[in-house]
Amino acid sequence: MKAIDYKYNTKPIAIICALLLFTAVFYWPAKYYIFLRIAIFLGAILVVIPHNVKQLHWTVIFCIIAVIFNPIFPIYLHNKSHWIPIDIASGILFLLEAFVKTKD
Repeated sequence: MKAIDYKYNTKPIAIICALLLFTAVFYWPAKYYIFLRIAIFLGAILVVIPHNVKQLHWTVIFCIIAVIFNPIFPIYLHNKSHWIPIDIASGILFLLEAFVKTKD
């Protein structure tokens, strides 16, 4: 049985997620943050899939991001000032994923 190869370009996904995270530092309606949780959760999962076990550090980083932004069991910090550094750090990690080339 042949294994399924999940290789696809994660660069556009990572860039879109980074842009969403950087715009989250501004004040938006609550629905934007619900959309943000869903988009970042899915984006983190889609970025993790092609890495598999070959790049364990990226897998761990984006699994943590997926847990923080998961829409099923959301983490509430109740204060926007706590979310801003998390949004910026996660956005930077998505940009690093998009533009830093690593060996497969």
